[in-house]
Amino acid sequence: MSQAELLWHPGVVALLLVVLLLPLAATLVYALSTTWGATILPQGFQLKWFADLWRDPRFLAALGHSLLICLGALLLSVLPVIFVIAYYFPWLDGVMNILILLPFAVPPVVSSVGLLQLYSDGPLALTGTPWILVCCYFTLMLPFIYRAVNNNLQAINLRDLMDAAHLLGASTAQAALLVILPNLRKGCMIAMLLSFSFLIGEFVFANLLVGNRYETMQVYLYNMRNGSGHFTSALVISYFVVVLLLTLLANALGREKE
Repeated sequence: MSQAELLWHPGVVALLLVVLLLPLAATLVYALSTTWGATILPQGFQLKWFADLWRDPRFLAALGHSLLICLGALLLSVLPVIFVIAYYFPWLDGVMNILILLPFAVPPVVSSVGLLQLYSDGPLALTGTPWILVCCYFTLMLPFIYRAVNNNLQAINLRDLMDAAHLLGASTAQAALLVILPNLRKGCMIAMLLSFSFLIGEFVFANLLVGNRYETMQVYLYNMRNGSGHFTSALVISYFVVVLLLTLLANALGREKE
């Protein structure tokens, strides 16, 4: 490899990092600035906007709502549906490969209108409750979860492992949790991180299905759009830091288990 090529690749990576991180850095500087108007650089720095944000009970409640909904949808979709299909109904795999494309084929606004009409009354009046958002997010993340976990299931020889666990006296539930799930750790971790980062930033369904009745992070950010730009910049940076910390924590836990 020539000297020019050795310098070219790091240069491209460095340029890409600058393009990706520059908007985030500018948002951070604006969130820390006292005033930043007609000058190139801010006229001062302070932590007032971050302090105001993290003292706001409405923000803390919205953050908790987002985490609970995302975690609830993740727990619902990680193993049960995929395991049942792979173990009991493997012939449904072709059907699932078509069904998991539907969340991407139907626009979110159209799906929201249908869900509102379906669950506004009747025996399952879920509109405005977090349950409708958990169920909706389950369908959104199912494509990510299904493909990652199903590929892992095909690699570990699911039926042989289940038969061996049954011969040793384990029930189907015990075998799934204690034998199959540990073998799917990497696939589940990748799928969960991808799904979580996607869902915690979702706005359309959260705004239309629950809105202010169960305010999430993105709805809170939308409601604060007419306030101080410094405050909303602090909110964006805090949102990024929370997602980054959770991702690092999940990666650290995954390495410890290995």
